[in-house]
Amino acid sequence: MALLLHALFMLAIWHEMRPPVAAAASPQRQHDVLQVRFIASAPQAAKPPPPLPALPPPAAPPRVILRRPVPLAKDAMTLQLPAPAPAAVPQLYDRDGLPRLPAAAASTALPGYVQRMPAGDTRIMQHTSPLPYKATRFEQYFPPPGETLGGAVLRHVVQAVVKSTDINLPRGVHLKCTTLLGVPIPNCINPPAPPSKKDGDERLSMAPAKPLAVDPHAAPPPSVAACIAMYRANQPLAWGCPVDTPDRAVDAQLRRHPAATGQP
Repeated sequence: MALLLHALFMLAIWHEMRPPVAAAASPQRQHDVLQVRFIASAPQAAKPPPPLPALPPPAAPPRVILRRPVPLAKDAMTLQLPAPAPAAVPQLYDRDGLPRLPAAAASTALPGYVQRMPAGDTRIMQHTSPLPYKATRFEQYFPPPGETLGGAVLRHVVQAVVKSTDINLPRGVHLKCTTLLGVPIPNCINPPAPPSKKDGDERLSMAPAKPLAVDPHAAPPPSVAACIAMYRANQPLAWGCPVDTPDRAVDAQLRRHPAATGQP
């Protein structure tokens, strides 16, 4: 069945795709053909140009009558006019090629540039960071900003090849020398002594809790009862009053009136 269906499909496809058979031209249609013939026309003879209009006869040139100058008398008065001065040609540029300026403008000195300082708050023109950066001890573990890949490789090679070592000499001399592949080179310095570990302790700059020397002429501090009276009168406490004066005032009030607390 599959082979028969394939054969049927192939037969249908062949029947649909075969070229159509051209029908034989009938003799009747031969008379319906349109025939076009091109007939060349004879060239036209060139027309002669129209005759030019007759020109008028040339006019006779004007006659020029030359008169002889009359000789002047001996006693005749003569007048000689001054020769006109040549017109001055304006020159816009001088010999150096610079434009010519009027005398008033050329003599006036041009004011120099005057630097105007900013008025008002001068901190506006200061491009400083409000949070200044301070390097820490972890700075050595981070690459510098803007470092390229080649720079990073070169920095690691230099750190691996060039190192520093400490050399202790007699009489307490300490040197820090640079080594190249483990071999010391003559590049040694004597670094200063390290600061004390207590140099950065801020408690060293604080005043002592108690004065080192007692003032013999100091006034005696007020009593606790006087401080309590100042507190109850809403007056500022004098120097020498204990810091817990409010608590002592409440305790004194409770001792005077024990019934107010509900205790026997």
